[in-house]
Order: sequence, then structure tokens, then C-alpha cells
Amino acid sequence: MTFLDLPEGLSERIMQCNSTYTVRFGVRLRGRMYSFIGWRSVHSEHCEPVKGGIRYASNADSEEVEPLAALMTLKCSLVDVPFGGSKGALKIDPREWTPQELERITRRFTQELNKRGLIGPGVNVPAPDIGTGEREMAWMMDEFRRANPTNVINARACVTGKPLSKGGIAGRTEATGRGVQFAIRDPRTAGLNGKRDLKGAATIVQGFGNVGYHAAKFLSEEDGARVTIVAERDGYVANPDGLAIEALKQHQIRTGSILCFEGATSFPGDMTGIEQPCDVLVPAAMENAIHAGNADRIKAHLVVEAANGPVTFEADKVLRSRTITILPDLYVNAGGVVVSYFEWVKNLTHIPFGLMERRRRERRNQTIAAALERMTGKEFPADIRDEFLEGGAEIDLVRSGLEDVMRSTWGRTADLIEQRPEIGDYRTAAYVASIRQVADAYEAIGI
Repeated sequence: MTFLDLPEGLSERIMQCNSTYTVRFGVRLRGRMYSFIGWRSVHSEHCEPVKGGIRYASNADSEEVEPLAALMTLKCSLVDVPFGGSKGALKIDPREWTPQELERITRRFTQELNKRGLIGPGVNVPAPDIGTGEREMAWMMDEFRRANPTNVINARACVTGKPLSKGGIAGRTEATGRGVQFAIRDPRTAGLNGKRDLKGAATIVQGFGNVGYHAAKFLSEEDGARVTIVAERDGYVANPDGLAIEALKQHQIRTGSILCFEGATSFPGDMTGIEQPCDVLVPAAMENAIHAGNADRIKAHLVVEAANGPVTFEADKVLRSRTITILPDLYVNAGGVVVSYFEWVKNLTHIPFGLMERRRRERRNQTIAAALERMTGKEFPADIRDEFLEGGAEIDLVRSGLEDVMRSTWGRTADLIEQRPEIGDYRTAAYVASIRQVADAYEAIGI
């Protein structure tokens, strides 16, 4: 069934990547020359700059980078962030190199990208991905600034995901996990048998990296969900009363594994953690975690795709035939790019969020509190006084903005299903909404 009436040839144009650049360069390390190969794919420039992460992985190739760039286009379009889609990769295993060597390699990679106009605040803005983080983004930003002395004023906006000291934004590290939380708690989210209060909801999280950890932490500590299982590549840990997420994370940092955690039962080598009964299943690891071989054993009411592509095409059909609701990755893990947009705006305006209005809000709230005390003759409740009087730090404004984007995006997606029941599922609705917006942009500029 066709859900979009696009002009002839436009769908083919949208599917194709505009360009994929291959860069090869050498770096002298350990007394010899080492050669490296990297890619930067630009899917769509209907909005500029284009945006997307750069991953460091030994199995990276152009065939992986291009579809990820396309996914970025659709993700940005869905949440209405004004970026086109891009993605990059360097074929390297970061664990094989010292930090000093990685810095030299990253700076050389940045030089190659800069020569070809593949990095810059107004053209192409990388971000962290698998194998990269704040450190690599700081190196890239610094190298771009050195290579472009006439554009120093906006140089910090050439990448996002930087440390706070280098122009980053509060809340960026947690952004994707926070977005997962907002996606699940939205009052219009289906899949929990009409239950909107997450308190006590049995939750399984697969993957305990940045996204899985933060999603589990926020759901358990702020929404009262019971994270009963956390699964990783070497097995899973379980506690039916709920795992202490922060303690589990500290255990993982100390030992390199989630197994043998005192507050849980360990199942080493067991990959069936995601198949246990639960209300919410959050696959936050690699793609294809739920496939034709295990889809009929999934016992969740709601599957929340925190990773990219964790449910295969065949598994998607099986889950939906069993009336299991799926919240698609296109929406669920968009929190990272939303907060990256906030960081980019902050770097271009050179004003931290909340700087101009925070104290004014505090004075206004103090006035309101004093007026209420006069009118009622009672003191303002002490347990909420501090929060009420707070003017809003950058982290508060970032979280507020992210929640607003996630809620409004889901509202548009849910509305689309209500208006067009034939669409049937949230994944299809998200793609229809996103592609429609990209198509409108292409038609508006005559491409």
C-alpha cells in the first residue's frame, strides 16, 4: 500500500545519498607510516548544514555509512530540526591506539574533511557515535579552528557533543537516554494496556552503554519503573524487585562487566534476557537484536527502539501480529540530535541557555510566592519552595526543550494514525511524516 503521493521520480531522489567521500591519509606513528581510510556521506542537503555522527570501528565501510546518513535525514525531519542528514566513519579500532596516537589520527582525519568542505558550522556538523565521544569532538573542533583562522568566532559550532569546557551543552551526554524516557512516558503512548503511570512497570533494558544506562536510570529513579533485567553481550543480571541502576553501573566500571553484581542474579553467557516477561522492553544495544528467530518469544507489551534498527523487518511483522506495540527508533533515539541542535545554536549565539532571563524568573517567582503567602496567611510549602523559586539552569532548559520536542513529535505521529487508520503502525506513521516533510522541502526549492 502506498501512503504518499509523490511526484514521479521524487521518491528515488530522496532514497539516494547525494555524495559519499572516501578519504585516505597517512600518519607517522611508532616509527613508521600507517594508512587510514574514512568516509563522510551526505544524504540530503534540503536543509543545511547536514548533521550526523562519526564512528570509529574496525568493520566500518561506505555501505554502512550511507544508510545511516539517510536515517539522519529522516530523524531530523521527523523532529523538525533544521538539518540534512550525514554520517561518517573511520576504519579503526580505537583500543589499539594510545590517546596521544588517537589524537594525531583524529586531527589528520579532520584536516582531510576540512579540505573537502565536509566539516564546518554552516555545511557539515559531525557528532560522537560508536567509538568516539567528547574527547574526539574537542580534538576535531580545535583542528578545524586552527585550519580556519578567519572563522574562529563560530568554530565551536563545527561539531557537537563537545565537553562543557569546549562549548558543549549541559545534558548532551544523557540526551538520547532522556529522550527514551520522554518517549515512554508520553501520555499518548500505547502498549501498556492503558496504563500511563510507569511506577512499578517491569522493564528490561538490553545494552548498558550510554543510552541504556541513562534510560534505565531515569525510568527507575524518576518514574518508579522496576528495571528487572539488564542484558549485555556476556549475559544478563536480574532482580524481580528492580535493579539498583547506579550501583550496577559502578560495578560495571570497576569490573568491566555487569555480571556478578551483588544486587542481582547473574546469567553468564545467556542471551535470552530480552525474552523474559515484562511491560517495557528497551533494546539499546546493536541492530537486529530482535529477529525472526526470537520474535515469537518476546513477552513485552511495549518495545522501545533505543538503538538503531534493533528489530528486523521480519521480527516487526511478528511482533505486530501479536499486538505488541513498537515505538520506532526514528523517534525514540532522536534525543541526541535534538540536544545537538541546542548546542549548535548555543555556539552560534555565544550565549548560554538561561543567561538572559534566569535571575528575572527567580525574582518573579519570589514575588508570586510572597503574594500567595500574604493571601493565604500560610508559608509556601517547604518541600517545593526551592524548585519553584529556581529560575532554570541550562540543564533544566535543555530537558524542557527536549521534552517539548519529543511530545510534539509524538503528537503529530499519533494524530497521523488517527487521521489515516490505514497506516496502521507507529513506524510507518513516523516514516510517512518524515518523508512528507523532506519531499515538501525538495519541491519548495525546485530540486
